[in-house]
Amino acid sequence: MDGESGGTASSTTNGDDPYALANAALDRGGFESDPVETAARLDADDPLSGFADRFSVPGDVLYMDGNSLGPASDAALASLDRVVDEWRELLIGGWTDADPPWFEVGERIGSALAPLVGADPAEVVVGNSITVNVHTLVGTFLDELLAGNGPDRTEHAAADGTWAPGGNPDVDPAVLVNDLDFPSDHYAIRAQLRSRGIDPEEKLRTVESRDGRTIDPADVEAALAEHDDVGIVFMPTALYRSGQLFDVERVARAAHDAGAYAGFDAAHSVGAVPHAFADAGVDFAVWCTYKYLNAGPGSIGALFVAERHHGLTPALAGWWGHEKATQFEMNLTYTPADSAGAWQIGTPPLLAAAPLEGSVETLREAGIERIRAKSLALTDFLIASVDERLPDVSVGTPRDRDARGGHVALEHPDAERLSTALTDRGVVVDFRPPNVVRVCPAAPYTSFADVLEVVDRIEAILETGAHEAYATSEGGVT
Repeated sequence: MDGESGGTASSTTNGDDPYALANAALDRGGFESDPVETAARLDADDPLSGFADRFSVPGDVLYMDGNSLGPASDAALASLDRVVDEWRELLIGGWTDADPPWFEVGERIGSALAPLVGADPAEVVVGNSITVNVHTLVGTFLDELLAGNGPDRTEHAAADGTWAPGGNPDVDPAVLVNDLDFPSDHYAIRAQLRSRGIDPEEKLRTVESRDGRTIDPADVEAALAEHDDVGIVFMPTALYRSGQLFDVERVARAAHDAGAYAGFDAAHSVGAVPHAFADAGVDFAVWCTYKYLNAGPGSIGALFVAERHHGLTPALAGWWGHEKATQFEMNLTYTPADSAGAWQIGTPPLLAAAPLEGSVETLREAGIERIRAKSLALTDFLIASVDERLPDVSVGTPRDRDARGGHVALEHPDAERLSTALTDRGVVVDFRPPNVVRVCPAAPYTSFADVLEVVDRIEAILETGAHEAYATSEGGVT
């Protein structure tokens, strides 16, 4: 992504890193000057500071939950309003006569998203939901394996393209996942294995975490060396609890070296971290658009399929994935589009896609590299502040910047009650069992002063024991 305009910038000169103070604070383990003064200097030098005015966050709220649901932006609301007006004025004519036509929405917004993930426009499309996209893409590549069309597996005698549908455990393909995945991915993969007569208890292979927080890429490689039946490696780009960022290229290379396809769930990184899926050799990826892409609750899903796989028949075929030139001939024989667009299924929900158009343009204007630089600085500043002021709180997110996504997992024995106490005091975070408060200082709309205020409020709650007045729940969404 090349956008480099739009911030109010700054006293930074000579190309200096405007976020160096935050980086240095973490590297030193503390602040040389008063943290309030440091935050003020960082905010004054922030080239993205002007973007916060484009997002709708109540003035009395410190919003630190953009890793679950991003806030509305002016651009997202404007693109939604435009489509509503087109619906009102054009009715069904909007499919062809709107500007731009609704008919091409999946491919058009997919093209806009492509630079964020390092892909060609034809390799990205928006459509379906993220879990539906896990179903159709994992299913598609399982079908390829079962048809003998998998990657080169010449060194794996038990998995040399002789997969046998019908549940023969000696030759059925396995899918490699990890035990810290978002659960929905496992639900979908298990369902796709079962539908092909493959026992997921035998063939959903799981890499275990050493510390309950992270996955060591060496353990992914070791699992591939141990099991010669793995046909698909499906990993997150970032773990939803700890925020660990994976080395996508390393995982993809390990998968291919073992003769397996490499797929990724990128829900917790796209929009906060630049990716290079094509260069990294990724075969397929899925993500949602309501987190760091700020497209609204339940907004449309998105997916990447490498060009070398275009022309495959999707496991879940639907009319919107038909080649566009003949889609309305209503042929009873399905002809998939020769692009990622083939993995669309039903008619796209326009009102769930429209905000994404505006939100993506805002991120493109900010620049994904600048967003990443500020995100790292914000999380550096948060971690350094926690280290210095909150002795009862542990940081469960990697300190290595190359292994850190956009949020920080703060660990505390009373994390659930602390999360509720923060919410009642205007700090919107979320809790993940058993002991994590996730804090997400999202770069487009969060200041360094905001981060400092969050730490102030956590400190006040813990010092007074205010969180102890809250009961724990029996589960549910936070």
